[in-house]
Amino acid sequence: MLRNYFKTAWRTILKNKALFSINIIGLSLGIATCLAITLFVVDELSYDRFNEKADQMARVILKAKLGDEIIRESSVPAPVAATLVEEFPEVLDATRISNTYGLQKVTYKENTIRKGKMVFVDPNFFELFTLPLIKGDANTALDEPNTVVLTRNQAETYFGKEDPLNKVITIEDRGLYTVTGVIEEVPANSHFHFDLFASMEGNPDAKNQRWMQGSYTSYLLLAEGTNLNQFENKLPAIVKKYMGSQLEEGLGMTYEKFLETGNEVGLYLQPLKDIHLYSNFTGTGDFEAGGDINTVYMFSAIALFMLLIACINFMNLSTAGASKRVKEIGMRKVLGSRKGQLVGQFLTESLIAALIAMVIGFIILALALPYFNNLSGKSLEIDYLFSPQVVLALIGLTVLTSFLAGGYPAFFMSSFKPIQTLKNRFTTHGGKGIRSGLVVFQFVISVGLIIGTLVVGQQMDYIQNKDIGYNREQLIVVRDAFLLGNNVPAYKDELLNNPNVLNVSNSSFIPAGPTDNNMQMISPVHNTELKRRTNFYFVDEEYIPTMGMEIIAGRNFSKEFGTDSTNVIINETAIKTFGLEGNPIGQTVLRSTDLEGGRERLNIIGVVKDFHARSLHEPIEPLMMMLSNNEVTGLIVKSKTADISSLIGNMRNEWESFGSGEIFDYAFLDELYNETYFKEQNMNSILRIFALLTIFVACLGLFGLVTFTAEQRFKEIGIRKVLGSSVPQIVGLLAKDFLKLILISMVIAFPLGYYLMGKWLQDFTYRIEMEWWVFALAGLMTLFIAFFTISYRSIQAANANPVKSLRAE
Repeated sequence: MLRNYFKTAWRTILKNKALFSINIIGLSLGIATCLAITLFVVDELSYDRFNEKADQMARVILKAKLGDEIIRESSVPAPVAATLVEEFPEVLDATRISNTYGLQKVTYKENTIRKGKMVFVDPNFFELFTLPLIKGDANTALDEPNTVVLTRNQAETYFGKEDPLNKVITIEDRGLYTVTGVIEEVPANSHFHFDLFASMEGNPDAKNQRWMQGSYTSYLLLAEGTNLNQFENKLPAIVKKYMGSQLEEGLGMTYEKFLETGNEVGLYLQPLKDIHLYSNFTGTGDFEAGGDINTVYMFSAIALFMLLIACINFMNLSTAGASKRVKEIGMRKVLGSRKGQLVGQFLTESLIAALIAMVIGFIILALALPYFNNLSGKSLEIDYLFSPQVVLALIGLTVLTSFLAGGYPAFFMSSFKPIQTLKNRFTTHGGKGIRSGLVVFQFVISVGLIIGTLVVGQQMDYIQNKDIGYNREQLIVVRDAFLLGNNVPAYKDELLNNPNVLNVSNSSFIPAGPTDNNMQMISPVHNTELKRRTNFYFVDEEYIPTMGMEIIAGRNFSKEFGTDSTNVIINETAIKTFGLEGNPIGQTVLRSTDLEGGRERLNIIGVVKDFHARSLHEPIEPLMMMLSNNEVTGLIVKSKTADISSLIGNMRNEWESFGSGEIFDYAFLDELYNETYFKEQNMNSILRIFALLTIFVACLGLFGLVTFTAEQRFKEIGIRKVLGSSVPQIVGLLAKDFLKLILISMVIAFPLGYYLMGKWLQDFTYRIEMEWWVFALAGLMTLFIAFFTISYRSIQAANANPVKSLRAE
């Protein structure tokens, strides 16, 4: 029986090559899209799950509200981890990471290499995180100060084929360290990736008992079954107990007064497995950029919709083409075929189609995966799909697809009455309503994706063209200029002597990409209770002109004024925040210099026009600039030539002429600005592709339905032509019903698209307003594509010789 099913199915497929080809193309694209997105989603959801204790681990995060400033940070003071272990039996253990930032300069024997990111970790770090040591003992490797565990790659870089254990390396500015262990590379699906793990025992600040400062990322190992919400309810008492007196000492107000004035501060827990997708921090952020659960949801929905649209095409074309098989079905029933056998026959046909589509879908995926990786910023590999679990899932997907695509047609066609089919009195009008509904669904998704693509594209154009308060063009950032040591002034002079250089500023503070995170507690003299953490830029006299910023009141820093060391330039938002309306020039603010209430008076000498120091997701915050103490960390170079590559070559040659052995590294400020919106740019590109794919697959189905309709009305078209109907009239006759369905889909898609894209835009403080023409353009694009699809096949039918259709009459 099964053999007969497959034989008959294959003959049917060969008999209806055109219909089958349309179905296969649609299903293949749907499956390829589904597979690509499955790889992406599975990778995103797998982060940190390699840790054996992941279900019991949580990170401590800090949330606070100071005035109108909202603070969310992933690092907490040094004593928090040990205190929670001591105070609560639910906390079985805790470990910390302290980031050192930047690449480390390591010397072994005669070789000096700057490579690898280093962190300090507690001795129990490798007991909580599943990063097995391939050399050394995880239980004792970091017990002693000045010991370090390396990744395999890092160890091979320093020692080659030598055994790294017990070798002594010199880490610049940190001293001698003994290698006590080696691990494999940190898995790609981890929220951190470091190369050198040094013992926290060698970090004197780690024993600091201050609760008002510290940047230690702390992880707790909780007892099984611990309810995080209930545990969090116990933390306010701990914050008050340990932070209260220190807060009063530092801010000059009691903990109770601090809360009464509308301020807040608290510790919360974030499950380890949520870190990658659910992190959103304002200050000290994650070790590296994470993902976004909303992107996962969006991609999952697109994968589902693409597969559904392809299956809908199959259902529509199969049920629409049922009239061609009514006599076959009638004869089978008369000869004794039961309904179940007919259902099995039609499901076999859809299973064959699904299997072929799966194979073609794999081929499409293999060809498109490098491009998809480039768009998504991933390194996904198709090999993952061949693991036993995934193979089983793919078999299930194939079967599911065959049922989705062929289930309704199978039961629909097997229900035909044999007498009606043999008398040729069968009509398929009963399925027309369902087919129409499915076409509407397809185009609701297509129109919605077009709207999404247009809105995201508009927002990205807005980001690119908005006046951000500084000129990011032709600015070259050399963040690691400090690596030249005492040669930095000479290097700067050489750059200034270059005719292609307009200006050079000593500063590593840039309003795009990575920048020094320097927050200072500021209060105005006239209202010392108004305390606000304020972003502080240390700059030189050339910073503002180099960046193309505008002084709107007062003056810039100048070497002619010896008192500028205690002067500041503020932005417009700082005027409003600290109540300095009127003329702020000459007014004074207080900067906290320690946690014991020490303050420094700073005089305002200028106001710079507001500029976006962070992304457009966030509002402009109060900011102050202070003259640096001539300690150069980075350089910002303003070019006055279009031949940037030649200038970069000159800068590199000058750098290498000092013989420091350090690698010349640079970045363009406009590129750093664009990297801030990497996720949005990728989403824009991916949305465009999926919008094109969905509209293409939907139009494939539309093409098939129009073809079927034209065949059904072949004789009618012939008679109309004989009676004088023109080609446009016949095209209009065939197109009318389909265009109605597309108009209905727009009525549904417009409000849906407005709502969903409105939610997306809310993530930007500075955003576009959705205008009517976006929806009009999406509708016109859809109508044009659909009408072109309909017209192409309708014109063929209308131009057919009417004699052929009437010959049999």
